[in-house]
Amino acid sequence: MDPSLLPPLAWFAHIARHRSFTRAAAEMGVSRPALSQQLKALERQLGVKLLYRTTRDMSLTEEGQRLFDAIRPSLGSIERAVRSLGEMRDEPAGLLRVNTGRVAARMVLEPHLAEFLGRYPLLRLEVVMDDGIANIIADGCDAGIRLGESLSEHMVAVPVTPMMRMAVAGSPDYLRRRGKPATPADLVQHDCVGYRQTSSGAIYGWEFSAPDVDGHDFAVEPRGSFISNDDEEMIRAALQGVGLVQHMERTLQPHLDDGTLVRVLKDWCKPFPGFYLYVPSREYMPSKVRALMDFLVEKRGRMSARPRRR
Repeated sequence: MDPSLLPPLAWFAHIARHRSFTRAAAEMGVSRPALSQQLKALERQLGVKLLYRTTRDMSLTEEGQRLFDAIRPSLGSIERAVRSLGEMRDEPAGLLRVNTGRVAARMVLEPHLAEFLGRYPLLRLEVVMDDGIANIIADGCDAGIRLGESLSEHMVAVPVTPMMRMAVAGSPDYLRRRGKPATPADLVQHDCVGYRQTSSGAIYGWEFSAPDVDGHDFAVEPRGSFISNDDEEMIRAALQGVGLVQHMERTLQPHLDDGTLVRVLKDWCKPFPGFYLYVPSREYMPSKVRALMDFLVEKRGRMSARPRRR
């Protein structure tokens, strides 16, 4: 490969990622005209048009998109390797971007933000909320937090919570009016608060395991009068007696403890792997990522494996 292509390819990747000359120039600390000249030189060298540009908009040509898709992983690997050379010797510093869902953020990160940032004063933490299954490399994040069952086997992952358990619960008023379901099959007679997944648009199925049959796991589609894509709103609806809700046991525990929610179908909800911090590779792991991993593993050791139950 012609080494003279590497600098303009890197400039092009920044432009394509931002879809903006202005934002790419600001990030790289160069002028917009200088960046434009770099791109024009690359197009002349390759003999293809990479971008469509107007005074307002910019988009990749088919050739430009193909080139960007091909070089992005390699340039990302080069960037991480070079950056880690300095970071592995120094105190954790710089911007640490973590992709996580809202439930994981509230359970794993938010209780310890002050302690973590106080321990590493040169770090800046950015939390990217995404309830889908994120490609942390493509999204420009350093790490992600997801349930263990959701992770690709190719990811490097460490558990940052104990085993988890789901819980189904309703308000005392709702259960007086509608009765308690004895098995998941009884849920067809109940109002179930549904969660619509932001990424896919599908209603999340309630997962159960038969109490006396190993390996018999199944899901039930919740049906009811209320659906939300916000889990806290779902809990508030259940507290008002709108219907039954299924959520992490640890999240519902305060309401179970004070009696504002009553648990049902407990024997049908078995433990499953909890949340994991995951990264693309252990190789060249930046010190800032290692610091977060070690910190969350430390906190996992202090978490009670089983919350207090009613």
